[in-house]
Amino acid sequence: MKYLLLSDIHGSLTRLRQVLDIYRQEHCDMLLLLGDILNYGPRNGLPEGLDARGVADALNPLQDEIVAVRGNCDSEVDQMLLQFPILGTYSLLVDEGRRILLTHGHIYNKQTLPPGHFDAVIYGHTHLWELSRTPREDGHSTIICNTGSITFPKGGKAPTFGILDNGTLTIRNLENQVLAEEKI
Repeated sequence: MKYLLLSDIHGSLTRLRQVLDIYRQEHCDMLLLLGDILNYGPRNGLPEGLDARGVADALNPLQDEIVAVRGNCDSEVDQMLLQFPILGTYSLLVDEGRRILLTHGHIYNKQTLPPGHFDAVIYGHTHLWELSRTPREDGHSTIICNTGSITFPKGGKAPTFGILDNGTLTIRNLENQVLAEEKI
């Protein structure tokens, strides 16, 4: 299966539409949303194309293709607009035997990994993309993937998202150019 990984939309319909175009062009099977979907958050400015209802209307027809987790800006009120569950702290994806933890990043992240062994931990929250390996005690490594943000990228970085295809994770910009790649 081919997955598009997306975090920190923060209510920007303009940016979401760009990524959904790529989702269709790439023939992705599922959209994995890593939180902060509708609310722009009190520490951020107003995003370009702020339209929480429009974001919900764009995502709801894809409800059967979406797995989502709760971000620190997501709430029960947001869940009322969305026709797919968003309130879980994390989700476990098993793809071709690879154990992949999906989370927002405000609870589990590179510094605070959950118990258990995962082949990859994928999150957002910091708005800074990263794709790296961290060693485990069993001699293997875990891929750490922060998809960044399409709406409020930080550190002078471009808006980014991820794609997981046949065990390869890529970080891409809104022009769909690959910025980094790791095989799980």
